[in-house]
Amino acid sequence: MTNLQGRRALVTGASRGIGAEIVRRLAADGASVAFTYGRSAAEAEKLVAEATANGAKVVAIQADSADAEQVAKSVDDAVAQLGGLDVLVNNAGVAVLRDIESFSLDEFDRQLAINVRAVFVAIQRAVPHLDSDGRIINIGSINADRVPGPGLAAYAMTKAAVAGLTRGLARELGPRGITVNNVQPGPIATDMNPDEGEFAESAKELMAMGRYGHPSDVAGVVGYLAGRDTGYITGANWNVDGGFTV
Repeated sequence: MTNLQGRRALVTGASRGIGAEIVRRLAADGASVAFTYGRSAAEAEKLVAEATANGAKVVAIQADSADAEQVAKSVDDAVAQLGGLDVLVNNAGVAVLRDIESFSLDEFDRQLAINVRAVFVAIQRAVPHLDSDGRIINIGSINADRVPGPGLAAYAMTKAAVAGLTRGLARELGPRGITVNNVQPGPIATDMNPDEGEFAESAKELMAMGRYGHPSDVAGVVGYLAGRDTGYITGANWNVDGGFTV
């Protein structure tokens, strides 16, 4: 495990799935963690109880990632409750799978707001609080690089935007010692993306490992990148995809 003692982290959109596992990992590694959630108050409370069982400080902050003002305020709240900020993990995301002709503009705008604008807003608000060993970790998707089927065009576009933002900010913030990296999960087994069924079986055929990953596979990479000893890694896209893109 990475030693994250004394580190203070904010994870967005983390009441369940990959985000919740990231919270568990960072807390287990010694960090104090704040995380945002949308409507899943019961799941957020359950995660706080679980992650604090061993003495870690974990707090939940309600925020709609589609609302820029709420995103900005969640960063302020995290700083206030944790006493500062060292690590920002932009995990919140939404996937709307629909062909271009039936994709409504409202769906497009919401997906863009959560997957791209919220990432920009959170980083913009967090940067003034990050010192020379600050870490920004975006959770993108391998669909930024590979789109294996129809209906993913708009989603892939948003994740490609995150990859581009990561590279640009790595250049901009590098002189200040702040690293910016993009973790790109492939098929990961969650409630919203089960590893069984017709779609899952077809996806497994495209992967070198022949199986779905687990949220802990992503959380392990995030925990590593959040540490103090990874200051020479920046602007990178880390594929956690079981060989989906090889």
